[in-house]
Amino acid sequence: MKSAVRPLSVVLVCAALAACGGGSSSHSIDSTGTPGNAELTPEGGSAGQNPDNSGGTGPSTALANQCAKPRTGTDPATGTAYPDRAGTLENEKSWVRAWIDETYLWYSEVPTSLKASDYTTPQAYFDVLKTPAKTASGADKDRFHYFLDTAAFQGETAGTGTVGYGMEVALLSTVPPRQVRVAFVTPGTPAALKGLNRGDTLVKLDGVDVANGDPAALNAALFPTSAGESHTMTVTSNAGITREVTLTSAVVVPDPVMNVSTIATGNGLVGYVQFNDHNEQAETELADAIDKLKALNITELVLDMRYNGGGLVGIASELAYMVAGPGPTQGKTFERMVTNNKNPYGLTDEEANFPFAATAIGYSLPADQPLPNLGLNKVTVLSGPDTCSASEAVVNGLRGVGVTVNLIGATTCGKPYGFFPTDNCGTTYLAINFQGVNAQGFGDYGDGMAPNPGCTVADDFNHDLGDRNEARLAAALAFSQTGACPAPSSTSAGSGLNKSTGPLLESPYLRPNPLRNNKRVDGLLRSSAKL
Repeated sequence: MKSAVRPLSVVLVCAALAACGGGSSSHSIDSTGTPGNAELTPEGGSAGQNPDNSGGTGPSTALANQCAKPRTGTDPATGTAYPDRAGTLENEKSWVRAWIDETYLWYSEVPTSLKASDYTTPQAYFDVLKTPAKTASGADKDRFHYFLDTAAFQGETAGTGTVGYGMEVALLSTVPPRQVRVAFVTPGTPAALKGLNRGDTLVKLDGVDVANGDPAALNAALFPTSAGESHTMTVTSNAGITREVTLTSAVVVPDPVMNVSTIATGNGLVGYVQFNDHNEQAETELADAIDKLKALNITELVLDMRYNGGGLVGIASELAYMVAGPGPTQGKTFERMVTNNKNPYGLTDEEANFPFAATAIGYSLPADQPLPNLGLNKVTVLSGPDTCSASEAVVNGLRGVGVTVNLIGATTCGKPYGFFPTDNCGTTYLAINFQGVNAQGFGDYGDGMAPNPGCTVADDFNHDLGDRNEARLAAALAFSQTGACPAPSSTSAGSGLNKSTGPLLESPYLRPNPLRNNKRVDGLLRSSAKL
């Protein structure tokens, strides 16, 4: 699936400056229906450094790899032995604090009162080391920091798969009576093989009522923790047919690019691409999609990133180039990483700048292979609260060089920040290490990017993605013809994704792995930043 010329592996580059960024939060269902952290991937804490380094215990490099439970054997990401050696949980906590004190973007805002001795694990300590500051809207400024088992991190980053059913689900009601619907299904996965489709409503999970039932039971069914788990689901289709299916979890490989098609309009042929994930395989699939659309002589492009939580910045820079071509992008900065004032990674100006990538970086295509391009001076992006991080970077980067980007749907998640994910003792920690800004120096969208005026459009679960009658795509096509979006006729199609219409989840897509919602650098420093 991946080329032999893949950039440096996750763990190696994390140790050698691999940057990542976080995206929208990952939620499970709690007893009240309000957002709760997904059980396997806690988030919500970031660490920072006190101005005088109080609470720190020394340079993180001297404290690294001293583990309460050292790993043995060979790291599959590097092909070398794990660097772990015998240590204690206190050693691990000391490393966490030192690393955060050195590298966290907002180190001076972290409360000085947080003590390692008050937390039983390094992960719990890491979780609370963050700025308490708020955005203009009152949201937490840092709502993206999290940690993940390193093996799971490596699998997700490489696009080799995670445990699940192959379906994304949306929670349209945040309080009982809940409503959960299928957002999309990846072909060939357990969900697809059992005939689940976009728009299906989940009525019962393992016999538990979704609307009002026990959230622990619902989460157990929605988020299997290992392959081979079987769970029964009662689903009702858009046609009103109710049936029961049994899904068996498996390691599911995400399909980053789907539904590449064209739509005839009065202004010419419009290309459509559903882009779900900035992972390594996306390099090949995006190039193939752009090649196909270029051969068909499309005049406009609709890029559907409503469910794309982010990923590799290198993929984002490649996509932006493939949309705009060399005209506006040659010699220009796609995104510049701004770290804290200590420049903890010792980045030069060249290293901090991501150019628009006109040739393949080498994730899944041969490195330096020329990338196709459409040469467009405008693009329409279908957006939502799960459009996050690297997806937002595509928008911001193109706008930074004068390409018009029209947003249709709902306000994006608001994450102009990124990570240098770092492994220590089998846990990969992701704290905000940089802010990304475009060629004009803009990167202040902590409360998200709003749709074009009049173009806030609810998600439409009654039509397939790519169907010209699906509400957001239909609005995009109308906008291309008239310069305005049609007035909404109803919000019944799925207004739960429109944050302005009620008490909705900030990120209604229930994913057990927030890694899909992140900007990060996992390989060559500039080519592999993750947002």
